[in-house]
Amino acid sequence: MSIETLITEIDAEIARLQQAHALLAGMAEAARETPAPVKKIAKRWKLSAAARERIAAAQRKRWAKAKKPARTAPVKAEKKAAAPAKKRRMNAAARKRIAAAQKKRWAAIRGAKEAAKKVPPKKAVKKVSAKKQHP
Repeated sequence: MSIETLITEIDAEIARLQQAHALLAGMAEAARETPAPVKKIAKRWKLSAAARERIAAAQRKRWAKAKKPARTAPVKAEKKAAAPAKKRRMNAAARKRIAAAQKKRWAAIRGAKEAAKKVPPKKAVKKVSAKKQHP
């Protein structure tokens, strides 16, 4: 290829890129000119002064009721509260039986672990193929 051929190809590529640039710039310009959609704000209604006063009075009444100390009804006959049930406790003999059983369980577990350690691992035996004897 000659230098002049290369120059004409580069010029053609530059022209093509300029057209693409102009096209994209026009799209960006059009996008900027289009205004963003405006969100509608919900119209709020207005309360009259009398309505606001009724609401405030009702709220004050609710707060007064909540803050007022609870009035207790007169008690006719005071009943003693039932004594809480005694906690059940385990006697010494039962505790010793449970402790002995648990010690026995742990001894069995320890014994099994020690036995597993004492067993030597099996050695890998190489298999030797028997050679055929030629007659």
